[in-house]
Amino acid sequence: MLTQTLRSLERDGLITREVIATVPVTVSYELTDLGLSLHRMLRGVKAWAEQNMDEVPAHRADYDSRIG
Repeated sequence: MLTQTLRSLERDGLITREVIATVPVTVSYELTDLGLSLHRMLRGVKAWAEQNMDEVPAHRADYDSRIG
């Protein structure tokens, strides 16, 4: 499953893959510029979630008390 995911990310242009001729073979992955731009965006989403996650249970409790 990991191999399929990595190949998909490479196909999408988010990572590059380099095979190094060692015994056993070594494979190195690196984010592309496109992958880095996605990483920056996701860091923003992560920061938002961390800043606001304490509010979610309160909203759920309020909703549940109104809905029953």
